[in-house]
This record gives sequence, C-alpha cells and structure tokens, in this order.
Amino acid sequence: MSWEILAVLGIPLAGGALLALVGHQRRAAELNVALSIATFVAAAALTTRVVRHGPLFAFSEQFFVDSLNVFLVALTAFVSMTTSMFSRPYMRIEQEHGKLTGARLRLYHSMYQLFIFTMLLVLLTNNLGLLWVALEAATLTTVLLVSLYRTPASLEAAWKYFILCGVGIAQALFGTILLYMASQKLLGTGVEALLWTHLFGVRSQLEPTILSIAFVFLLVGYGTKVGLVPLHNWLPDAHAEGPTPVSAVLSGLLLNVALYALVRCKVLADGALGPGFAGQLLMGFGLLSVVVAAFFLSRQRDIKRMFAYSSVEHMGLITFAFGMGGPIANFAGLLHMTVHSLTKSAIFFTVGHAAQTAGTQVMDDIRGLARVSPTIGWGLMLGTLAILGLPPFGVFASEFLILTSAMRQQPWATPLLLISLGVAFAAVFRKVQPMVFGDTTAKPLPHRPALIPVFLHLALALLLGLYIPPYLAAWYREAARLIG
Repeated sequence: MSWEILAVLGIPLAGGALLALVGHQRRAAELNVALSIATFVAAAALTTRVVRHGPLFAFSEQFFVDSLNVFLVALTAFVSMTTSMFSRPYMRIEQEHGKLTGARLRLYHSMYQLFIFTMLLVLLTNNLGLLWVALEAATLTTVLLVSLYRTPASLEAAWKYFILCGVGIAQALFGTILLYMASQKLLGTGVEALLWTHLFGVRSQLEPTILSIAFVFLLVGYGTKVGLVPLHNWLPDAHAEGPTPVSAVLSGLLLNVALYALVRCKVLADGALGPGFAGQLLMGFGLLSVVVAAFFLSRQRDIKRMFAYSSVEHMGLITFAFGMGGPIANFAGLLHMTVHSLTKSAIFFTVGHAAQTAGTQVMDDIRGLARVSPTIGWGLMLGTLAILGLPPFGVFASEFLILTSAMRQQPWATPLLLISLGVAFAAVFRKVQPMVFGDTTAKPLPHRPALIPVFLHLALALLLGLYIPPYLAAWYREAARLIG
C-alpha cells in the first residue's frame, strides 16, 4: 500500500465532497487553493519515491507508477495548483459582475477538485477499464464546468462537448473490449487481462488483427479527447464559453491526459504489430491537426477560441512526434507536453484578466493592455511569443527537436510542418500585437489579478529552453524509452 498514491487521489476526491457542502462560502476559494497545494505536495512525495526507488505498484497492482506517468502526475498537480490560485480573484470578479451565484460557485469548486481527481486517476491506474471510466468521469465533470455560466452559448458548447466526447469515448470502450478479447486467451478472463503491465509482458503474443482494429477504435475515442482533427469541433466552443480557469486546465492538462492514454495503447500495438501501423496513424492525424489548426487561427475573432485552435495545433505536433517514435522524437514530445502545458495555461490566465478588463473576448475590442495593466499586457505578449516558438523559450527547443527528427525520419512532412508553424506565427502575432500595444479607454480591474502563476509558468518554460537539469533530462529519457 502506498500512502502517496492514496493521498494524491484521496485529497481531491475528499475535497470535491467537502466543497460540495461549503463551496459557496466566502473562504471556499482559499480552501480550493489549500486542497490543490496539498495534492501537489503529495504528488511531489510520490515523484521523489519513484525517482529514488523505481516503478511502484499499489492496491493489488490496480495502480502503477513509472517514470512516464509520474512525470505527468507532477505536471498535472502543479498546473492545477497554480490554476486554483489564479481562479481565486478571477471568480470573485465574475461573481461581482453578476455572472455567478453562490450555488454556481459551489458547483465550480467541487467539480474543479473532482476534475483533478479524475485526471490523476487516469494517470495512476494500471487497469485499462478503470482508465476508460476515469476519462468518462472527466468528461462529465467538465461538462458541468463548461456550462457554468448557463448562457445559451455555454449550454450549447457543453452539449456539443458531451455529445462528441461521449461518442468518442464509446469508440474507446469498444477498443478496450477488443483489447480484452485479445488478451484473455493469454492472461485468462480475470481482471489481470486488463492490467497494462500484464498486457505489456505479452504484447508480442497478442492477436495482430484484433489489436489493429482495437487501436483504430482507441485512436478515434481518445483522439476525440485530445482534440485531433477532424475530431476537434468541441474544443474551441468549450474553451470560449467556459470559465477561463477551466480553459487553462482543459488545454494544459486534460489534452495531455487523453494523449497519455493513447500512448499507452500505442506501446501495446507496437509490440503486436511493429512500429509502423500505430505510428503512421498518429503521424497522419497529428500532421492533419497541425495544418488545419494553423490555417483556422487567422479566422478567429474570439481570443479564447484562437488559443483553443493553438492547442489543437500543438497537440497535433506532439502526436506527430510520438508517431515518429525513437528516443529523440519521444523526448521532444514529452518536453513539448511540459512546455505547452505551462505556457498555454499562463496564456489563458492573462487572457481571462484581459477579457475582464475589456468586458469582452472579441479581439477587436481588446486594446492597450500594456497601458491599462502592464503585467497583464506583457504577460500575454511573452506567453504568445513563447507558444509561437520564439527562442529561447522551451517551445522552441522541443519544436526544433521535432523538426530535426522529421527531417531525418519523415522528410516529406517537414515542409508542411514549417509552413504551418509559419502561418500560425503570423496569424497569432498579428492578432495579439494591437491587443497589447493599441490605444484603449478601458479601466483597471477592481481586484489585483493573480499574475504570479503567469510569470512562474513562463519562467519555467524559459528555463526548459535554456537549460534542462540533468535529473530532469534523465527523467525524460527514461520516459521516452518506456514509450519505445
């Protein structure tokens, strides 16, 4: 039994139940922050144990932690902690503007903790059936968060999110059932036939035909949650209509968690089918996502929708990297997951305050942020430059590794990637520059915005572009080796 795993899962689960009772009270936001900090401390303790002593099993092998998922557990706990800090003044301003009632704040705080719990459960479980259940639970909690404002647009976005991701997750369920069919001949009919570590041990003996069909369904199902084109239609609406803290954790965390589930399935498919089948599918969907999202960026008028399409682009790039495979491409994919989570969540923090300052999310009506609130304006500009891959930020380092790997392994794809990244840079920078430096008559916010998380995230993204500490580089290499 591992007390660290129990704490990582138990704190947000108990926190969700507690905030369902007291989440409407004045100090509920502080309690939400305290619970998120406690979860991060428990995740740090779990990470330390795994780094020192290697992979860890718990609760009759139902939970399993290795270098790959503990890295994402730490990242998820950290970003959810900083997002809870950002949401404290942000949600207070929303309540003062009449957008939220006490009951909706209680729903927000309780669902926020349960959302974190479901993502951590996906990362820590060894049971592929429980992984599917946890991702479905994450869908249900985020539907309630996206529809928090109860406007016609937010209800439509939540309904679209629920329908599309519900259909997608049903495909993933069928893929999981096929995977169980392939494994029960080797592992029996018990729960062991769904344990990833047991499947990994017999992956080369799994029936190739069944596994190829299973992976297609799993790719469609979990790819919907990742936001891969053409399964991405829910993502821009959910980002635009939900509260900004929800947009931050959706882009920064949930997309990573869904991609993690897909990568675990790819490892099994590679063992049974060789590296070509799953890798080519991932490269195809990833490259299509990069190209389509880049050209959609210039058509957006809503700032949150624009950065939602940016998330589609970057998740496509990460998926393409994992599809190529190999130590460098996998390393680059993991690094890009990290810096994208840190940078995109920082951008949404500034976007939330910018929209509150201007009273709108329409980019043409947001001007002069550097004059009204220099920290918000410069935070948005630095975050934009970071996510567009300007050196020396970490996104530049990971994109450089992905592009050089593509030049060597898949040279046909390199021009498409370069053109798409260039189009995305021009489209986003052209939109953001007048927002930061244009003339404005807007007034500063009544409460001091929580911008420490913004510059903390950007500082970490800058550090990973300049220097990756040796222990962290070794961690990424080990996780890249586990992927194959």
